[in-house]
Amino acid sequence: MTDLDQHSAPPSGGHLLRRAGPALLGYAAVRALGLAVLAVWGAAAGKSPHTLLTARWDSLWYTRVAAHGYGWEVRLPDGSVHSNLAFFPLLPWLERLVSAVSPLGHADAGLVVSWLASLCAAAGIFAVADHVYGRRAGICAAVLWAVLPVGIVQSMAYSESLFTALAAWSLYALLTGGWVTAGVLASLAGLTRPVGAAVVAAIWVTAAVQVYRERRAAPRMLLGVLLAPLGAAGYVLWVGHRTGGGLLGYLDVQAGWGNGFDFGYAFARFVGEKFTSAPGALAGTGLIIGVALVVWLYVTGVRQRQPLPLLLYTGVVVALALCAAGYFGSKPRLLLPAFPLLLPLAVALARLRTARSALILGGVAAASAVYGAFWLHGSGPP
Repeated sequence: MTDLDQHSAPPSGGHLLRRAGPALLGYAAVRALGLAVLAVWGAAAGKSPHTLLTARWDSLWYTRVAAHGYGWEVRLPDGSVHSNLAFFPLLPWLERLVSAVSPLGHADAGLVVSWLASLCAAAGIFAVADHVYGRRAGICAAVLWAVLPVGIVQSMAYSESLFTALAAWSLYALLTGGWVTAGVLASLAGLTRPVGAAVVAAIWVTAAVQVYRERRAAPRMLLGVLLAPLGAAGYVLWVGHRTGGGLLGYLDVQAGWGNGFDFGYAFARFVGEKFTSAPGALAGTGLIIGVALVVWLYVTGVRQRQPLPLLLYTGVVVALALCAAGYFGSKPRLLLPAFPLLLPLAVALARLRTARSALILGGVAAASAVYGAFWLHGSGPP
């Protein structure tokens, strides 16, 4: 018997939606609180919350792709080139679709896509946690994802919510034996963000382990394995063809943004440089504590014997987030899709009385809402 055979068959869609009801209500309440605090803060600061959510940083790049397609770039004084080819196409495709069938502009369409995707992501996180640890843990996991300090990104016209929704449901399909569904969703995740490689890795390694144990490969498994990388591979190959860079074309585009994989050297140097001043030392200490917390949560998940697909997926997401060069202020946002890190905390909360866990989550939600408004009015999520 394999790890994927140890659980009962997945419930029907309607039953799962009813079962996830409290999780979705809790998630929506937290995100509504965050938006309300943002609106109040914006009114006091004289800034438009709508602009903060739809027309800053990456959301502008996605909107431009939706409106004008690929081919736009910015040349910086140092000679580097920021090309919109760095942004994967599924979100701008959906922005264009929603805008075409509604009176919304591309920016507002992106906001609608993100909000709907965030609910789908919360439902997917619930489904995974419920399948592995039970309903109470599923509810806590969905709400925990909402109360993350950078949770406001889930309500922006960014691709994190869309990617997390596709990744979570792909992993759920994988855990319940739905190989083809997992492959299709993994392919779509690969059209959303480069970290779609994490979902592909989870499917491929899980399939390899199952074939090794059973000495056979079911046709649906093979089809799921083949489908999983098509989205990312297709886009990367298209970029290589368009730029004339071949297989390395997309890496050249990312290099123009200063992105690359250096096994964490640049990030470690960034943290070390913080200790050259007293204020910086406090920030550096905070970064070290944050990384240590991520590692501790992952190790705890290993000790709790999380299913192999979750450990594989989370490990790749964390590695790509922490060991890549680039703008270091974006790393908390890049860790948003690593929702299985929250499962040990969800299990701990699920063991408490409902009133106590609700009080804890409510307090964290309030702090997160205030921080999100402060963050978005300041440096924000580049």
